[in-house]
Order: sequence, then structure tokens, then C-alpha cells
Amino acid sequence: MHKTRSINPSGESEEIVRMTSYSHGAGCGCKLSPRILEDVLRQGETAEKKPASLLVGNDSRDDAAVYDLGDGRGLICTTDFFLPLVDDPFDFGCIAATNAISDVYAMGGTPTLAIAILGWPIDKLSPAVANRVVEGGRAVCAAAGIPLAGGHSIDNPEPLFGLAVNGLVDLKNLKRNDGAAPGNRLYLTKPLGIGILTTAGKNGVLNAGHRNIASDLMLLLNKAGQILARIPGVRAMTDVTGFGLLGHLLEICRGSGVAAELDFDAVPVIPEALEYIGAGQIPGGTKRNWSSFKAHVDLGGKDSRRTILSDAQTSGGLLIACDEESSREVESVLKEEGLNWKSIGRTISQEGPALIRVI
Repeated sequence: MHKTRSINPSGESEEIVRMTSYSHGAGCGCKLSPRILEDVLRQGETAEKKPASLLVGNDSRDDAAVYDLGDGRGLICTTDFFLPLVDDPFDFGCIAATNAISDVYAMGGTPTLAIAILGWPIDKLSPAVANRVVEGGRAVCAAAGIPLAGGHSIDNPEPLFGLAVNGLVDLKNLKRNDGAAPGNRLYLTKPLGIGILTTAGKNGVLNAGHRNIASDLMLLLNKAGQILARIPGVRAMTDVTGFGLLGHLLEICRGSGVAAELDFDAVPVIPEALEYIGAGQIPGGTKRNWSSFKAHVDLGGKDSRRTILSDAQTSGGLLIACDEESSREVESVLKEEGLNWKSIGRTISQEGPALIRVI
């Protein structure tokens, strides 16, 4: 059953909803694959003339658009929304909001304002449940220090929620995903495996003791991005979401004209997620990811690595490329922010078809 009734402490009956039963996919795993997205955007880009004031658009596949305000600052604009990946409506709203705001942090900016995007199956779920979703989003906006200042809603076959977020950045601190150079050190601030665990949860096979592992990670705001942006030696930054670590690292490599050497044993992974890979709990988005970019990745002869490295994350960590000379300063910030960061590899000169070599 999708819905049950319970009695809360005040004696009133309330609706208990399993949100994931209303969606065909989950979180950022619902994104179009990198290959399909390229096809969608390609035709429009050939005819588009980018205005000088638009500093970041579609050309670099970055996390957000950036508009030059003409006073040394840039306006960051982004949007992100998806279908439920956890069962609790409030938690769903919190995770969707955290994920959307992350794009601003990944550009080195400070979020200023958000508006909500809500699609709701009004014939299946009550407005009270939608209210819990929106309240989750509002709570995260408050934690980020910004107002949730309105939004737009539609009647939709499946519930979806997210935010459109604006932010500001000093242009001297703007971090894009195409500024890396050979010899940069790579860092990741959250472990992989979120997509595996949320898929197991949606399929009803997640161990009760594992239920909060992915949610706790997805609810961590990537605020460190606005601090890291002040370090000149940070050359490129992005957040790891629906395209997985390999997909987002490929965007850095392609945009920057570099390749990457990834130390598989150094990549942080949620240990419990490995159990569910063996049980076949692999998101469809993860499989689409690997199909899209496998020609550009050398797994070192170990095919088993592909699932976790391609796993479609939702509200994942920051992926950072910095000069070796700035690594201590970067690590100091990550420690102060209490993040479970790891140094996972380095960028190298581009040679041959493989843009990422896993060792």
C-alpha cells in the first residue's frame, strides 16, 4: 500500500506516505544521461550567440549560469528538481533543497534567494503531504541563510520538488569546472554510494540499520565551496550529482583540456553500499552513465570498479582541483568544515582517448 493512517500524539489521524512508491526513478538518478543531454543541447548551441555579460552558460556544462553584474560581482542562477528518493516527505524536501543550493556553492558563491518548483499528483496525494515537502525545503533554505520566496506548482502524474536558486560571487573568486591544469590535486568531500542505497530503499530491501546513511550525507550543505573559492590555487570545482564521479570528472577534463589519474583505493565509498551492489541494487541512471562515457575511461582492467565510480549521486560532495602548492590550505578548510574528504588523484596531460585512468 502507498498510504496508511496513524494516530499522532494529539489524537488526530494523519497520513503516512511512502513517497518513493509514487516515482519511477529517484533523485538525480532521474537525470537524462550525459549522451542524451549532449543531443538535446547541441542543436540550440550552434545557433546561439552568447552575450558578453553571460560569463557561464551551456558551453562548459557547468553547475550554474553566471551573469556579470558589471560591479565585480556575478549573479549565479541555477535550478534543480527531481522525483522522491526517500519515503519521508519532509526529508525529500530537505534533500531536494540541499541539492539545488549546492550548485551555487560549487561555483564559489553565496546563495541569496530561492523559489520552489513543485509538481504534485493531486488525485493521489493530499495537499498536507505537499506542505511537508515544501516545509523541508524551507528548513534547508533557513539553514543556508536565504528565504524561500515563492515558487510555481503544477498538477503532475508524479511528485517532484526542487528549487531555483540565485547567488552572488565576487568574480575574482568564481570557480568553474573548466579551469584545471596538469598536476592539480583532486579532492572529493563526500563518499560515493548514495544512489545504490537510495535504490535499495526504493525497492524495499534496505536494512533498517542503513536507512539514515544516505540521507545524512545528502543533507550536508556544501558551504565549504564559498570558502574554498577564496583560495586562488583552487582551479576548478563542481559538485558530484547525477552523472557520478566519473561523469563530473570528465566534464572537468574536457573543459580544461586535461586528463585525470584516479586512485581507486583512495576514493571514499560508503561501505554498506558495496553489499547492495552485489544484490543488484544499481540505479538505472548509474547504468546509463557508464554507457555514455565508458569509451573515455580506463578502469585498469578491473570492470568491477565501474558501478561505484558511475553511481548517480544526489546532493553529493564537492570535486575540487587545486594546485599542489595550495593543497595544505584546501585541506585545512575541509578539516575545519568537518568534511569526510579524501585526496583521490591528480590531473595529468591529455594523451590518447582515455581521459580518466583508474589505478
